Amino acid sequence: MANGNSKILTAEQERKLREPVEEYVGRLQEEIDNLRADGTDKVLSLQNQIDAAKRDRALTKAEREARIAKANTELEKAKAVEAKNKGEVEKLIADAEGYIKAHYDQEYYQPVKESCDLERAAAKENYKKKIAELAKEHQGTISKLSDHQEIKEEKYVYKNRQFEAKMEFEKELQQIKDRRHAAYTYKYHLIDLLRMSKFSFMEARAQKWENYKYTFNRRSFLLQNGLYIAIILIFIALCIITPIVKNAPLLTYNNVLNILQQASPRMFLALGVAGLILLTGTDLSIGRMIGMGMTAATIIMHQGINTGGVFGHIFDFTGMSIGVRIILALVVCVILCTFFTTIAGFFTAKFKMHPFISTMANMLVIFGLVTYATKGVSFGAIEPTIPNIIIPKINGFPTIILWAAAAIAIVWFIWNKTTFGKNLYAVGGNPEAASVSGISVFAVTVGAFVLAGILYGFGAWLECARMVGSGSAAYGQGWEMDAIAACVVGGVSFTGGIGKISGVVVGVCIFTALTYSLTILGIDTNLQFVFSGIIILVAVTLDCLKYVQKK
Repeated sequence: MANGNSKILTAEQERKLREPVEEYVGRLQEEIDNLRADGTDKVLSLQNQIDAAKRDRALTKAEREARIAKANTELEKAKAVEAKNKGEVEKLIADAEGYIKAHYDQEYYQPVKESCDLERAAAKENYKKKIAELAKEHQGTISKLSDHQEIKEEKYVYKNRQFEAKMEFEKELQQIKDRRHAAYTYKYHLIDLLRMSKFSFMEARAQKWENYKYTFNRRSFLLQNGLYIAIILIFIALCIITPIVKNAPLLTYNNVLNILQQASPRMFLALGVAGLILLTGTDLSIGRMIGMGMTAATIIMHQGINTGGVFGHIFDFTGMSIGVRIILALVVCVILCTFFTTIAGFFTAKFKMHPFISTMANMLVIFGLVTYATKGVSFGAIEPTIPNIIIPKINGFPTIILWAAAAIAIVWFIWNKTTFGKNLYAVGGNPEAASVSGISVFAVTVGAFVLAGILYGFGAWLECARMVGSGSAAYGQGWEMDAIAACVVGGVSFTGGIGKISGVVVGVCIFTALTYSLTILGIDTNLQFVFSGIIILVAVTLDCLKYVQKK
């Protein structure tokens, strides 16, 4: 780029600065390639041939074995060549990398970066001058006009010229940004060729950070993280206000543990409904399932003979050992919750019924059945030794958090490392395309509901242990809103196929921390619902804006 400033490089000057590195490393790379030709390259090629022969169903068993045997013979020879040349290759790579380290940044990248900085400053100055010239020209033209229509047309033309100048300026800035980025990444391109795409941990991090800076967009960043920033600011404000109002700090070790302890059972619920939201669905029956699970678990693990009955029958599980009752309570919770979620999943998948309807029907049926069966009574406390068995505190640390961590790890693995998880994203993103590609939309949909039911059952069982019983049909009312809201805040999109487990975890922690903070501060529970509603509204609005921008 021609310019009066000698530090601003032309394309030719930039190319000449890079030439010494290209020539030196290129010469060494040629030697390395020659040494790899009959060694490493051939090893990779033969391994691919063996894999292809194993997958080729057109071959007979004898033909397949013959091809693999021949390839293995050649593979041994290639590996011997590779081993023979290994020392020389490593020496050449070290030589090339040493040269890059000594010369690349100082002699090429830094001058290019400095040139780009100067070009950016010059572009900004030119843009300001252009805008000033347009304004001056516009004022001169306006002063000569008297007709209202002509003045209106001139303003329209002026606005278009401003827009064109801005577009040209942004285009120039992007070109400068591209040049600097290309200069930075070329070094890793050379290393990539030398090491055959093997980077150190720090090199991989450096490239990721550079790519993040290169692709960073303020508007997209605010759309993605604006809600988190706002909530963090609110939480910081609460941390400042609470010591003043209550004479006690909010952000203490014990309070953090209490927040995580409260969040743990809810984590199971959010992880369950997240899979349904990923399929553009929802679940309105979560709270009632928690009530049902809590009631069943309390009856089984009750301290002594139950005082209340189910359909008039008084249950007595005191003859069983504590361990058997704990396991039985878990199994019953999981079976009951999974049974109802499977029903909702079947109607959703088979009859294309919206999950809002199928889960609302579940909600009504569950609440009606449990209330009628138990007459709406609370079943009191469970055996006091049970919480110490399921979720003991070790040196003050509540191990219920470890249950939640295990659930997070398992569901993350299912979503990211299994065929079912990949199909879940595919069906959520485009069910028609997924069906055409051979994915069973019915099986994936029902599977998501079954997984949700299992997680709800575990969540109810843990909540029963955390609260030492007190199971009733009314328990858990409104929890579905908390779980859904946590998912939405965590970035699981109702548009389908978009969401991460890490987002769900963040969403649950944010909501629990906010509720806990407001409770400590003495904010009325009803006003807390207002806060939750506003957060949900903002979260969904941002999600819709992201979807519109993507479209």
